[in-house]
Amino acid sequence: MNVTPEVQAFFDAATHTISYIVKDPSSPACAVVDSVMDIDYAAGRITFDHADMLIQQITKQGLRLEWIIETHVHADHLSAAPYIQARLGGKIGVGAKITVVQDTFGKVFNEGTAFQRDGSQFDALFEDGDIYHIGNMQAFAMYTPGHTPACMVHVMGDAAFVGDTLFMPDGGSARADFPGGDAGVLYDSIQKVLALPEAMRLFMCHDYGPGGRDIQWETTVAEEKAHNIHVGHGISREDFIRFRTERDAQLDMPKLIIPSLQVNMRAGEVPTDPDGRPMLKVPINGL
Repeated sequence: MNVTPEVQAFFDAATHTISYIVKDPSSPACAVVDSVMDIDYAAGRITFDHADMLIQQITKQGLRLEWIIETHVHADHLSAAPYIQARLGGKIGVGAKITVVQDTFGKVFNEGTAFQRDGSQFDALFEDGDIYHIGNMQAFAMYTPGHTPACMVHVMGDAAFVGDTLFMPDGGSARADFPGGDAGVLYDSIQKVLALPEAMRLFMCHDYGPGGRDIQWETTVAEEKAHNIHVGHGISREDFIRFRTERDAQLDMPKLIIPSLQVNMRAGEVPTDPDGRPMLKVPINGL
């Protein structure tokens, strides 16, 4: 809590995702958290406008990219991690339970034996409590499953990047009905986050502007404990499970879940057909 990184947020309106550049205050070192690759799914066209914006800012400010962090395997946007890495370097890191996600969706997409399910597409696989550094700043990973089996919260100084474990207080929490998700486990993970120091800054991966308010992405542990509509005010585990289960049954699948899972379980690489051409599959009645 005695280190305050500089955090720059970049909102992607198409997917309601917030990506971050996180700078060590004592050096030029930085990390990128939850980058976005643009896709026109109907046209089958991929572009990199959002990633180029991050690259431009890092280059303009003379920063040194050391880490490209994925808080989890996203189901609603595609990662631009390898595109950014090819231009600026850095290690791509994700939770070690990526292997569970790869095994589950390797079967859904009929990937066969050519698709490695050992997380080797990533440079680093984080276990609960693993410590790493961004320049001189110490960071650590907290295992927070429930939304997916591989979700991690990354704490960098007095800032924690929570992925989909939490939303802003008026947004509540993420769904827990994807394969490997569990509402009770998500509740337990949220309690781990709420046990961090109350002044800890929390940065969201998504915001949808509930009630028409402006998009927001930063809050604190204290604010979440006091005001989160799903887990604040001491809501019990049983009540959360009941609410989350009933709510999730009413939700549609994310519009980009099919391309997102195929790309993100490969650390942001687009799969190819036997001739080496970029190609996505659509499993019928598979999700």
